[in-house]
Amino acid sequence: MEHSNYVRVGTSYLKISHKPLSTGDAMKVLIPWNIETIIRDHGKDIVAEIPKYDGWCIVPNHLNYQKEIKGYLNRYEELPHQPKQGDCQKILEFIKHIFQEQYEFGLDYIQLLYQKPTQILPVLCLVSEERETGKTTFLNFLKKIFAGNMTYNSNSDFRSNFNTDWSNKLITAVDETLLDRKEDAERIKNLSTAKSFKAEAKGQDKYEVEFFGKFIFCSNNEENFMIIDPLEIRFWVRKIAPIKQKRPNLLKELQDEIPQFLNFLNERKLSTSNTGRMWFTAEQINTSALRKIKSQFVDKVELELLEIIKGIMENKELNEMCFTNSNIQSLLQRANFRVGRTGVRKIIETKWKLNQYPNASNYTSYQYDTSGFLLEYQDKGRYYKITKEQVEQIFVDMLI
Repeated sequence: MEHSNYVRVGTSYLKISHKPLSTGDAMKVLIPWNIETIIRDHGKDIVAEIPKYDGWCIVPNHLNYQKEIKGYLNRYEELPHQPKQGDCQKILEFIKHIFQEQYEFGLDYIQLLYQKPTQILPVLCLVSEERETGKTTFLNFLKKIFAGNMTYNSNSDFRSNFNTDWSNKLITAVDETLLDRKEDAERIKNLSTAKSFKAEAKGQDKYEVEFFGKFIFCSNNEENFMIIDPLEIRFWVRKIAPIKQKRPNLLKELQDEIPQFLNFLNERKLSTSNTGRMWFTAEQINTSALRKIKSQFVDKVELELLEIIKGIMENKELNEMCFTNSNIQSLLQRANFRVGRTGVRKIIETKWKLNQYPNASNYTSYQYDTSGFLLEYQDKGRYYKITKEQVEQIFVDMLI
């Protein structure tokens, strides 16, 4: 019926239209439409038949979707595919290619997107300097599943104050990511665990909205597409290898299996359980690709100091080592790092949580002579003590 092409939300009339896309698909859009035009096109009687809603709501639910909830029109869209029995082997092979040794975690991630859309999840990053890896195809595959509930952003979109185009989406993806400002990473990691935030449209006041969005970033830059703090646990970074066999119709092949894949997810048991606010533990999503990025942003002085201490302990076969602030300054100066007492104390006491002995006591000190030979001598002072296990744990903590 003609009236089904229109809705009234609050006091505003909108026309439901399907905008053609270059891919041959269509995207549902709601276009403001004045009542005079509707009457002119269809007559006065249509007005009484147009569905009326008190306002908007955003309630993501793929298993029991509701268009109308207590008089409110759901801005979240129904998925275009419904589950059905059948084979989805091509999709499973593709997911195996993307997630490799973390295949089951990858399936869990997609299953959680589908079955538990409000669950907070890690920021997924797919990186590779090589071409034809399937990174973009993975994004396009998710777009085919979640349709209008997924959107693509540019790098500049994250730096804009205007965010209403993605504030109500399940997935926000960026294909060629380069967000190399510290404030970029801070905003993304804060949003990744936020339950609500301030939405803002051009020419309108900010207003608070519920937020359940997930972020997926793809980049050809494996080392510094984003600043990821060494202690950050919200990012899941995977390096993607090239697809061995070229398949120009891969996306179409994947799309054809989506109904069967959704059925597979409904019948599958999750391999992980909810262990924290982002479901996965930091250890589960820790990868060499993530550590590689984190290593670019570790404190270079701290890393050098750890390397020096580790080298001395290995040279002298020590299980523990004592040192004073002055000892550390001398060792760093030899490595061309000039750091004051305050800087050294910040590393030792604030980061490493080591306590200085309250009274001056005798201990064994180590320094290098001008020829690079390691000298051992007795000294006295208010020293710190670190064990071999502590050094190893600090290394791990810097890069997990």
